[in-house]
Amino acid sequence: MSSVKLDRISRKFTGTSTQPEQRFIGIDDISFEIPDGEFWVLVGPSGCGKSTLLRIIAGLETATSGHVYIGDRLVDRVPARQRDVAMVFQNYALYPHMTVAENLAFGMQMRGVDKATIELRVGDVAKSLKIDTLLDRKPKQLSGGQQQRVALGRAIARSPQVFLLDEPLSNLDAALRDNTRSELKQLHQQVGITTIYVTHDCVEAMTLADRIVVLDRGYIKQIGTPYEIYHQPIDRMVATFIGTPPRNVFPATYHDRQWLIGDRQLTCEQALADQLKLRNGQGLSLGIRPEYLKIVPDETPDSLSVRIDGIETLGRETLLKVSIAGTTIPLNLIADAEWSQRVGNVSSSNLLGTHLAVRLDPQWLFIFDPTTGERLYPDR
Repeated sequence: MSSVKLDRISRKFTGTSTQPEQRFIGIDDISFEIPDGEFWVLVGPSGCGKSTLLRIIAGLETATSGHVYIGDRLVDRVPARQRDVAMVFQNYALYPHMTVAENLAFGMQMRGVDKATIELRVGDVAKSLKIDTLLDRKPKQLSGGQQQRVALGRAIARSPQVFLLDEPLSNLDAALRDNTRSELKQLHQQVGITTIYVTHDCVEAMTLADRIVVLDRGYIKQIGTPYEIYHQPIDRMVATFIGTPPRNVFPATYHDRQWLIGDRQLTCEQALADQLKLRNGQGLSLGIRPEYLKIVPDETPDSLSVRIDGIETLGRETLLKVSIAGTTIPLNLIADAEWSQRVGNVSSSNLLGTHLAVRLDPQWLFIFDPTTGERLYPDR
């Protein structure tokens, strides 16, 4: 096992055949160091550069500039096969003509490991992944979840210094994905291999990671623990990308210690106005998580009036999709599972278009610059 260090990694791509002079930035000036044995997740929207970064670490792609270290070893010029990393791809990349046992053994055979050690290692890995009854089968005889376990097992069997995973759960159905995610976390705790995991799924990132690297358009936005990323986002992009449902962000105008939101006025604390040096007529973006919007009795002071546009019953809770009255500004808020029962046990469709009063919990209110997205409050 080893740490992984990236030092100012950039990757630029040339243009198309019709515009060869153009260059496109895949990733730019990426630097971080993953301590030995930790599980880090790279997350971000499609095209943000996370898979490119993983391929550079693996040696499957060459950085335009910068350096990659695995442990104390500079590996910029080291071929992929000599970097001692194992990679699991989205499509698993199993050898169709080989049995499960042969797939698990292949990497060790290529490295010249003796037969007795290979057999022992294959048995141990297969047992830990609960695929020991499948060793004589071919990949086409396996379910998607079983193939995914074999791909993981082939990588683990090599005992690499670094484990690289590129959206390995994306082809699984929801229930199997949840189960496999839990097993993957347990497996990492057992083997302790430094792991870098790429996904666009925020739930995977939050549940698996020791630390999350949020990428956007080739740049690092924020690195932090799941708690830090969720509760202390550095800017609007991170605030709205992480979390399901996402954080609400909506426009407001400051005037005389009031937030003007739609046709309502909410109190703005004087200390906050002084801290941010707010000016009358200044527009800002307010942000709050759906769970910190509370349904209150009608006409409650400092409340917003919202119109119900959609209701999603999720079992243990109810997701209400609403819009601020008199506007088209959308919000999400969470009500408990019994909410519809308390309002009269009527069908969801009959509640659409009705109004609620909601209050923002000021303790969890964030303020962002409406132009740059920078977080202005609370202080970093």
